Amino acid sequence: MLKPYHEWGGDKQALIERMSRKLNAELPGMQFGFTQPMIDGIFDMIAGAHSELVVKVFGDDFNESRRIAQDVVSTLQDVPGAVDVSVDQEPLLSQLQISINRQAAARFGVNVADIGDLIETAIGGKAVSSVFVGDKSYDINVRFIESVRNNPELISDLTVSSPSGARIPLSDVAEIKLGPGESTIAREMNRRYTTVRLDLRGRDLASFLAEAQSTIANKVKYDHEKYEITWGGQFENQQRAQNRLLVIIPAALGLIFLILFAAFGQGRYAAIIMLTVPLALVGGLAALHLRGMTLNVSSAVGFIALFGVAVQNGVIMVSNLNRWRKIEPDLPEAVRRGARERLRPVLMTASVATLGLLPAALSHSVGSDVQRPLATVIIGGLITATALTLMILPAVYYTVEKRLLVKANQEPTKP
Repeated sequence: MLKPYHEWGGDKQALIERMSRKLNAELPGMQFGFTQPMIDGIFDMIAGAHSELVVKVFGDDFNESRRIAQDVVSTLQDVPGAVDVSVDQEPLLSQLQISINRQAAARFGVNVADIGDLIETAIGGKAVSSVFVGDKSYDINVRFIESVRNNPELISDLTVSSPSGARIPLSDVAEIKLGPGESTIAREMNRRYTTVRLDLRGRDLASFLAEAQSTIANKVKYDHEKYEITWGGQFENQQRAQNRLLVIIPAALGLIFLILFAAFGQGRYAAIIMLTVPLALVGGLAALHLRGMTLNVSSAVGFIALFGVAVQNGVIMVSNLNRWRKIEPDLPEAVRRGARERLRPVLMTASVATLGLLPAALSHSVGSDVQRPLATVIIGGLITATALTLMILPAVYYTVEKRLLVKANQEPTKP
């Protein structure tokens, strides 16, 4: 377990960097990944590996799949943002490999199934009898002891019977050797695949994926008919969330406009108030950039909340300007008085929200990775939206109303 945050600074990314430098310096040749148990389980369910992103190489030939996976690792290590890149499958292990020579077996008249039974019994074990204990029965399996099972020379001396009764050495009908082989075989949708795992630091997911996919397509050579490279991981959830947000955000803005139109009865007032949305957007994006954060699902939710507060300030301002238009016949004076009167309420609304979210924006405690982008967006957006609402909104209101007055005065009166 980590020590209390104040003892190591509370900056998780900085801690990971320090640990990575120390471990790589003192344990060369090792590969390290930095994660946590709970997110490990989530990543494992999403992509089948304990990492944010995975690259899956589908194919039937293990040697070629591993060659492609190693090329992918070498390529991704040069892409900015990719860290802890490695092949996720277990390494090759030494195995006893027996390949039956079907032509030799045919010359001796030996059935391939008999050779298979011999190998199964000697190495894998086979039930030769049963023992009964009460009403339960248990198979009795026999096989060679481990020292014999792992010795190719002793396995070669095994004999199999031909139809004539001759005993044929196994070495005459099969090739027996020790060689490297796969220790695990991963499958998805009944297809074999090799996994490359990697994490992402200091870069947004969208731009990294675009560059990484383009780089792999240009540098990694393989038979596209027999092998396939696919991506998986956290970005799948992000893409699903972004697709939903592409619907939710326009729908929310459209609903806000309809409510404003119903409240003021004029489309121009609703449009003037909606100007606060891009004013707030500028501040939110600037705050993310200054803090080195990326646009993600958390910050997108923050923008939705920010738009609501910004529109509220716009409603406060425009409502009061309309009220003064009814009291003061002179348009410039009405706009000046209405804007001056709503200076304090707008500042109070923005200040309360900003100060309330400031601890979340500066926090590095548990769960702060989700809080910080959301709070940063709202604080940055409110700073620009409030300043620009107090200055630009009255000016736009005055311009629109003045043009309407001029147009109304220029229209000929009807007899």
